[in-house]
Formats: sequence, structure tokens, C-alpha cells
Amino acid sequence: MSRCGDVYENKITGEYAVVLRGTEDRGDGPAIAHLTARPGAAVVGEHFHPYLIEKFTALRGRLDARIAGKHLCLEPGQSATVEAGVVHDWWNSSRAEEAHVLVEITRAPGADHFDPGRFELLIGMLFGLANDGKVDKNGRPSPLQAAVIVREFADMVVFTHPPQAVQKVLLGILAPLGKLLGYKAIDPVYCRPHAHVTPDPEVLAAAGLSS
Repeated sequence: MSRCGDVYENKITGEYAVVLRGTEDRGDGPAIAHLTARPGAAVVGEHFHPYLIEKFTALRGRLDARIAGKHLCLEPGQSATVEAGVVHDWWNSSRAEEAHVLVEITRAPGADHFDPGRFELLIGMLFGLANDGKVDKNGRPSPLQAAVIVREFADMVVFTHPPQAVQKVLLGILAPLGKLLGYKAIDPVYCRPHAHVTPDPEVLAAAGLSS
């Protein structure tokens, strides 16, 4: 689990996240991370979170996002909130400038049964596989590995492609096969922070946290 200063990095997708308030120190508040999206960085695919609310606030640079089909360009000081169940995607279209963004993650109302700490397990798996060279150029694991992960974390994230009906059929076939062949949805080797740094004091202040 994470605490302030822990780092998760995906060297394939260009995502570098410094935890500002993690599972060990957030109490009842939202999880908060300082996301650096390098030039050309993009999240692994369009998706939605059944029980999570995400808020993005641009600090430096610009973050492009598509939320419920609407394209937004977040400039410094601008925010966008993605409610649970809303389809979204984001990327940094700049070829030269990093986008620095505060990301806040909160459990949706009525989702008391849901453990938001599992989001970190998912991030750790996807980022760890990427850093280990076990994904394609877009950060996607092999079909068998992806099926095992998607089935395990269906309460956490749902990808929009392929269509849900197709996914249901594929998961019914590939997930059991992947598990039989030894693919893991949660691997302790990956599901932990990759480094620890001192967070930027200005970013901590922007997040309403003391340094």
C-alpha cells in the first residue's frame, strides 16, 4: 500500500505518478496523486469506473480529455470531474511539454462495499507489466494476461473496447485459460510502489496538503 512520496511509473504510456495522499495516510479523504503525463502520454484505453469518482486539475501544461464523448482541454487551474460510470479517456497531445495534473480519487456515494485501495493494485499490475516489457506499444498486456486482470478488477475499471457483449464472451474463454496457464491478476512483485521521492512542496500546497 502507499504513502505520501511513493511513486508509480509506466515507462510505456509515459505516466509518472507521485502519491500525495495514499492508502496509509489518507484517512477518510480522497486519494491524491501528482500525475506527470510526458509528451505523447496516454492512459491505456477509454474506460469507466463503476464505483470511483475521479477529479483532474491541471497544474502545468495541458491535458486533453474526452468525458462522456465531450473533448476537453484542461489548462492550468482548470478541473474536470468524472462521475462513477462515465466513460472517459485522457492524453497529452503536446510533443514537447509535460502535463502536470492533480488526480483525486473518491469512492462514489452508496459504494460502501467497495475498497478503493484496489485501484492501486490495478495500477501496480498494469505499470509493472509495462516496465517489465510485457505489454504492447500502447501499454496493453497480452490477451490472456489482460483477461485475467479485467475479470479480477471488474469492480474497478471497465474498458469500452471491444464492446461489452464481445468482452463477456472473450472473458469467459480467456480468463480461465489464462489463470490455468499461470497468469496472475495480482502479483506482489508488481503491486507495490516503484520508488519513493520528496513531493514538490508547491504541488502539495495546490492539493491542500502541508509539506
